[in-house]
Amino acid sequence: MGSNRNKLLLEVRSQPIIAWTLKAAAAASTIQWIGIISQPSDWPDFKKILADLKLTKPVELIIGGSTRQESVYNGLQALPAAAEQVLIHDGARCLVTPDLFNSCAQAIRQCPGLIAAVPVKDTIKVVNENGIIESTPDRQQLWAAQTPQGFNVKLLKQCHAEGIRQGWEVTDDAALFERCGIEVRIVEGEETNLKVTTPQDLAIAEFILSNRNW
Repeated sequence: MGSNRNKLLLEVRSQPIIAWTLKAAAAASTIQWIGIISQPSDWPDFKKILADLKLTKPVELIIGGSTRQESVYNGLQALPAAAEQVLIHDGARCLVTPDLFNSCAQAIRQCPGLIAAVPVKDTIKVVNENGIIESTPDRQQLWAAQTPQGFNVKLLKQCHAEGIRQGWEVTDDAALFERCGIEVRIVEGEETNLKVTTPQDLAIAEFILSNRNW
């Protein structure tokens, strides 16, 4: 992003990116509790954002780790004791809708794990370190992973414990399930559910949010 601050604090339509994400989660009827996993240096800003939003659902700030994997592990330990299912969402995906949260929350009651994803539209090439194409995978079998990702809490905790024991390093929790031999299903995501990563993404997010009523 080229910013000197957490990109979640950058503004889209006069509100921080994280505010749009939180509003979508709070508007989802299936969401009962929200945890924000982050570094304490950002907590003063997040507390101000939460004060301005006046959300009616409980929100807890949780200390993040040095990796996504460590951060999710910390978040799992902070879950309410009664939690049986959890959705894990990237705060930078601020264009997510309450409907997608609800779809994932309803689906996770019927399976051990899931991810939101969309079918790949482009032709994908596998390229080696010399920039030479090695193969062209069948596009019909390729999906682009998004978040939220949903899991049975007990199973996810077991998979994280096994990951620590084995020294696995993964980029998402679905990969932990895969390594443990637990099936993960796809819930169709949203084409607009992009991850804000570049200044161009900010402009796209501005346009998409300008056509929403919340």
